[in-house]
Amino acid sequence: MSRIGRKPIKIPEGVKVERKDRALKITGPKGELNLELPREIKFEENGGVIILTRSSEEKRVKALHGLFRVLIFNAITGVNEGWERKLDFKGVGFRVEVQENKLVLNVGYSHPVEIQAPEGISFNVTKNIITVSGIDKQVVGQVAANIRKVRPVEPYKQKGIKYLEEIPRKKLGKAAKAAVGAGA
Repeated sequence: MSRIGRKPIKIPEGVKVERKDRALKITGPKGELNLELPREIKFEENGGVIILTRSSEEKRVKALHGLFRVLIFNAITGVNEGWERKLDFKGVGFRVEVQENKLVLNVGYSHPVEIQAPEGISFNVTKNIITVSGIDKQVVGQVAANIRKVRPVEPYKQKGIKYLEEIPRKKLGKAAKAAVGAGA
């Protein structure tokens, strides 16, 4: 049996999980998310704990078991606490600002790059840290990836946009390579 799929999900105070046929509606203090369960996954709620079981031992059904347990857990965490992803930008003249519900990036191109916030996503910029936050983990992660894709970190001078916890690979320049080669 799936190790992740069989773990029970605890429903915290203030979060309500409603089930109507295969549809789940998860409501909390930060908002509401909907999820559609596949036929092969059985849903049980007992005293504030959700347990998922599967109908067969097929490889596809086993994969769905673990996947939907994690999706439900992420939805419950999102409506209760929310999700956020932080990005760091570095470069001479790089500026980022929030205008209404869009992020304006001046990161070395001849024009500013604007990224519109999808519904439920908010941006915050302090010093050189961009924070993307919302209740849906998948959307928060995708928006953060789209921002990072605008100007990924280049390996020589380390200029660009990266995740806060990311450690980009640093390459030596021509002069440093020649010095290393001559000393050997």
